[in-house]
Amino acid sequence: MKLFVEFPFKLYKEHPNWVPPLMGDEYDTFNPKKNGAYLHSSSECYLAYKDGELVGRVAAIVNRKANELWNDRNVRFGWFDFVEDPDVVKALLGAVARYGKEHQCDTMIGPWGFSDMDKEGLLVEGYENLSPFTCLYNFPYYDTLLQEAGLEKDVDWVQRKIDLSSKELPAIYQYTDVLAQKFGIRMVKGKNMKEIGARYGKKLFKIYNDIFAPLFQFTPLNDTQIDQYLKTYIPIMDPKYVGICVNSEDNPIGFAFCVPMLSKAIKKCGGKLFPFGFVRVLKALKKNDTLEALMIGVLPEYQGTGAIMMILKYIHENCIANGITSLILNPQLEENFKAVSLFDHYDLEFYMRRRGYKGTLSQFLG
Repeated sequence: MKLFVEFPFKLYKEHPNWVPPLMGDEYDTFNPKKNGAYLHSSSECYLAYKDGELVGRVAAIVNRKANELWNDRNVRFGWFDFVEDPDVVKALLGAVARYGKEHQCDTMIGPWGFSDMDKEGLLVEGYENLSPFTCLYNFPYYDTLLQEAGLEKDVDWVQRKIDLSSKELPAIYQYTDVLAQKFGIRMVKGKNMKEIGARYGKKLFKIYNDIFAPLFQFTPLNDTQIDQYLKTYIPIMDPKYVGICVNSEDNPIGFAFCVPMLSKAIKKCGGKLFPFGFVRVLKALKKNDTLEALMIGVLPEYQGTGAIMMILKYIHENCIANGITSLILNPQLEENFKAVSLFDHYDLEFYMRRRGYKGTLSQFLG
């Protein structure tokens, strides 16, 4: 596992736009005692060698819950890194295919993780940009070799960047107070994330499951996963950049979770928080000009009430007050037109495009 986790650090050594994962998180992800996804998933990790040298890695994952919900028989591939060699790619995909066959699968998809909270989608455009720390980065040859191996496009996600340098809010926000009064909704305000998390944390992830249920290959989080993600994210969140809208009964109906961009800090500490990496991360959390959106959503029955406008206005106001001049949006499915159109009132700049691939196992079972 040490070789598996550390391989991309060697492959991307000194690459200006690759951001390392946090090593501790990588080990925890593949530890059934620390990853609640193993309650409904199984996995196997593989390393590829050529002439005695480590040249690639891949994780094969079977998410039984996703396959049941979507009526599929998919094996997922993730943590997929390799040197520029088609034989290495075919060997790794062959290992995934054999694992999938052992688990009664007939199709492979990827790059996917255990859930949508993991990094997913191969980078196919935007190589010139620094990767958000929550997203994958890879060399351009990955896409070429996957296509040559016989995989084809399954779905694309698009990331865009919003210019927030103007000190004025978009005119559309002038109606939020009227809509809030009409529909009996309001924004949550709290002193710190510990207080907000204790009051709304589990409820937020419950509505997360409801909001994103229709999206491609989405798998709802179980209670164990929810507790783990709350433990992970609450310490790094700032209430100024966490917009939560509630109804008259104080139940969450929508949210936007954003954090100051940590890519440069994590890159400098080499993916290690200790002994001194956490200091760089804390500095980046407090002093930054770029925000990264992690998740944005509103319950279907409250879409059209102005809830999302209230949430975005709240975060934009805090960006202006705290010197944030740009926001990098989370990857959005290109066919999720509701999400894509939410930001039409802003000046948008393309940032990155990510792709999910699919193929039949029979292509790789010789």
